[in-house]
Amino acid sequence: MNNQAVFQVHGPVNLNRLMALYGLVNRPDLKDEPFTPKLKKEFSSEANIFETIEQRGAVLLHHPYESFMPVVEFVRQAASDPKVVAIKMTLYRTGRDSAIVDALEAAAHAGKEVTAVVELRARFDEEANIDITTRLQKAGAYVAYGIVGYKTHAKMTLVLRRDGSRLKRFVHLGTGNYHPGTARMYTDFGLLTDDRFLGDDVNKLFMQLTGLGRGMRLKRILQSPFTLHSGMLERIEREIEHAQAGRKGLIRAKMNALIDRQIIEALYRASQAGVQIDLIIRGVCCIQPGIPGLSENIRVRSVMGRFLEHPRVFYFLNDGDDELFLSSADWMPRNFFVRVETCFPIDAPEIKARVINEAFERYLADNTGAWSLEADGQYHRVKRHHNAKPRSAQQSLLDDLT
Repeated sequence: MNNQAVFQVHGPVNLNRLMALYGLVNRPDLKDEPFTPKLKKEFSSEANIFETIEQRGAVLLHHPYESFMPVVEFVRQAASDPKVVAIKMTLYRTGRDSAIVDALEAAAHAGKEVTAVVELRARFDEEANIDITTRLQKAGAYVAYGIVGYKTHAKMTLVLRRDGSRLKRFVHLGTGNYHPGTARMYTDFGLLTDDRFLGDDVNKLFMQLTGLGRGMRLKRILQSPFTLHSGMLERIEREIEHAQAGRKGLIRAKMNALIDRQIIEALYRASQAGVQIDLIIRGVCCIQPGIPGLSENIRVRSVMGRFLEHPRVFYFLNDGDDELFLSSADWMPRNFFVRVETCFPIDAPEIKARVINEAFERYLADNTGAWSLEADGQYHRVKRHHNAKPRSAQQSLLDDLT
């Protein structure tokens, strides 16, 4: 081997292995206090989850503060409900011993139509996903692998249930994975709803993924690789037009990474037009904020805490007729062009207000775990004024939601 291909480092290489130490060391004083995610009584195993969704129209879940069990129960009850005729689901990262996969397997054995779109190239989960595929196929489920050349990264479930003489669609859409383990360590949003337009869009997406339909125009959902990139650019340009006309322009976005060049250039133009831009980027960020004449209206921060920040949330003021989206996609070329992703709107006023508060307001006010990206490309810890109360976004959510 060429010596130039070998790199020596001082210290451990596979830091992931250090996670085992957490369970081996009995030092409660060095660990975060345990917590129990909130589980509302209407989502207990005794309650009918489909009736709950029908009564409320849409239900927002914010993990890990709120329990992941309603998502598991959604699939589990669908498997045993005699009114349910079909379940369709994307499986990107679920874990080898998954209650969701157990439910899908039981549903297939019970004679229900079960469709699973399994992404075999999910990093670190390739072997587990192959095992899941084998189990589901043996049970009689239809397993698809998505579209050749495009990784299926969207997180969505569709349940088709009899409602009298008609069939009704229930859906779950999320920003994270169908994995109970990561649902306790990652922050993510999920939506359970019986909205007929979202249900119709999700059904069309499954038709595309299983090869039963070509790319079709969706009514509510923006999707990669077709409409998400252009949809984001159009909304940035719309904020620019509002600002140039003397109206307030505001863009807020929360994600894991911001890399796409066209999006970055559009945000620079928006800043120059006077649009206020607040970005909460956990990881890689290729935009430079605070440069006079270019990006002085752009603010970037990253917030670190006991949980890994994982949701993708996009907000556009639109002169008061605001739009809010939750998504499985970061603003990266791979998410826009070589993956199947979803970006779905949040319209219900109460839910919209919750997401704005829990994804943006609390994090922009954080003065304990927040880092600000400056014009020199360096991150600096946000300093708390000596007379200001400490504010932690994650701790406040733990206090209020659990």
